[in-house]
Amino acid sequence: MKNLRGQEIFALIYRLFLVFFFYQIARLLFWIFNSDLIKVDGISEYFKLSYYGTAFDTTAILYVNAVFILLSLFPIIINTRKSYQQFLFYWYFITNGIAYAFNFGDIIYYRFSQARLTSAAIEVGKHETNLGRIFWNAVLQHPFVFIWFIVIIFAWIFLYKKMKVNEERPNNLIAYFASSVIVLCITATLVVGGIRGDFKHSTRPINLVDANKHVSNPLQGNLVLNSVFSFFRTLNTNNFKLVHFVDEKFIDKEIQPYKLYNREVEPKPNVVIFIMESFGKEYSGAFNRNTNIKDFVSYTPFLDSLANQSLIFTNAFANGRQSIHGMSSVLAGIPSLTDAFTSSPYSNQKIQSIVSVCNDMGYDTSFYHGAPNGSMGFQGFGNILGFKHYFGKTEYNKDEDFDGMWAIWDEPFFQYFAKNLGKKQPFMSTLFSASSHDPFKIPEQYKGKFKKGPLQIHEPIQYTDYALKKFFETASRQSWYQNTIFVITADHTNQIHYPEYQKAMNRFAIPILFYSPNPKYNLKGVDDRLAQQMDIYPTLADLIGYNKKIRSWGRSLLSDKDEDYIIVNSDSINEQMIIGNYIYIFNGKEVTGIYDKTDLALSKNILSKNPTPEQKLGIEKTKAWYQDYMDRVINRKLR
Repeated sequence: MKNLRGQEIFALIYRLFLVFFFYQIARLLFWIFNSDLIKVDGISEYFKLSYYGTAFDTTAILYVNAVFILLSLFPIIINTRKSYQQFLFYWYFITNGIAYAFNFGDIIYYRFSQARLTSAAIEVGKHETNLGRIFWNAVLQHPFVFIWFIVIIFAWIFLYKKMKVNEERPNNLIAYFASSVIVLCITATLVVGGIRGDFKHSTRPINLVDANKHVSNPLQGNLVLNSVFSFFRTLNTNNFKLVHFVDEKFIDKEIQPYKLYNREVEPKPNVVIFIMESFGKEYSGAFNRNTNIKDFVSYTPFLDSLANQSLIFTNAFANGRQSIHGMSSVLAGIPSLTDAFTSSPYSNQKIQSIVSVCNDMGYDTSFYHGAPNGSMGFQGFGNILGFKHYFGKTEYNKDEDFDGMWAIWDEPFFQYFAKNLGKKQPFMSTLFSASSHDPFKIPEQYKGKFKKGPLQIHEPIQYTDYALKKFFETASRQSWYQNTIFVITADHTNQIHYPEYQKAMNRFAIPILFYSPNPKYNLKGVDDRLAQQMDIYPTLADLIGYNKKIRSWGRSLLSDKDEDYIIVNSDSINEQMIIGNYIYIFNGKEVTGIYDKTDLALSKNILSKNPTPEQKLGIEKTKAWYQDYMDRVINRKLR
């Protein structure tokens, strides 16, 4: 038995079994902490999902432990020595400990991202200089997650040491090396098959979309996955690929990627766009008048009052999951799909946007964000869009107003914004707010001023709403105010309290508001049509009288043209499109789900082999939109 290395093989199997076991523990904790976001119908369904998750765990575990497996089995005679086993111990826990921490980080991060960790986090993180503070703040805010991680690691070490490998030398070196070669060949085959998720050569390796094969609700795919798999599987990937489903005539007719509006406007109005950090629809009373949520509480008194004098869209959706996605969607009409455009190899190209349109019309264009310059990737993408000026923490130049984590507090920065505008007119300026961001703090002088709600975010939402009120008080005294169109929307949603907003599609529910003190723009009323961030750019192009063709997947919300809509976003695994009366789930190749558009929870998949004529057209439109998106992004036709 010595020559067959039995105890080393059994020790390796036992040690890998521990990894599988603790990955399931991490999955269970992930679900417990996020059970309000990922609905599971009983314990039997949870066990079914965790069973299917084993395939994704296998891939992740073999990615991380490939070297450990090789070191454990490689025939170097000293394998059983105490010093070598000690070396394996440290290798095992350093590599697995780091990877395992990904799953625990996602326990917290999922509540904000609504998606498992992917390599896009690298793109976001490289623009930040405060990652250490963010990490320790997360630990302090969620100490039990950190404590559970430490307890589990100690339990893991305890169980690991239960399996001892006794030192021994092979009696027959020929048999030892021969058996080792056989074992290594078998192991290599198993590892390759495990990483691929299948032993069939004709089958592609499993990917994130495969998590949805066995779920009753698309959100459950995040429970099937683990964070190590989703991170490694998206490293160095480029899911931007040309596809061909329909001919160009179908795209021109049904997708209409170019829009033309004719409106005479003189003098040209100024434009101010507020992209409000995490300002989900859930927090505002004006946008929930018809939701019939019992005991609803609003945390935006000023926005609610402004809405009474504005044109608001109460059924609007974000086109992405992160702040930079909101910027590209609002300003350029480019949504984030499974892979974000802004972190793709194709983001650095000429892009037609409300910025380029305004530049073409002689506007002075500027972007304001109170964080350190370059944070969140805003400055880089702003340069691509063509903003003439960028104002960040550097330009503000008063560090005493810094919140210590992200940016200048909203109130002083909004005042700076109001007073700095209008030096040249007409102007188009965008402000991206910051204070309603995790860790959800407000300035010391306002402690006790705002009511606390059941969510941490409720207090800073009120603070930012107050900052917005103070902005309008200052702006109303400026000479440029009367001839200005204001747009207020959110970049994405955040913490959820009401069950209505736990529904899959409502994770993207945001406010969209157009306001002008000038009555000639007629921006008043409540519009309950479906709308999205991508509609803001063509609506503004229409409002300011840009009478040339624009490239846009959105539509002007003020046009009297009868334009079809396609609402687009992604749960990071599949694309989601609302077309007509249905919601279509698309994996890049085919439609895998159809839901009634009132089924925002995506609870009943009505996809059948014999779709209705409307569903059949919707399927073709879904594919056509995706085809046009890929063509324009990859072939650099976004201008």
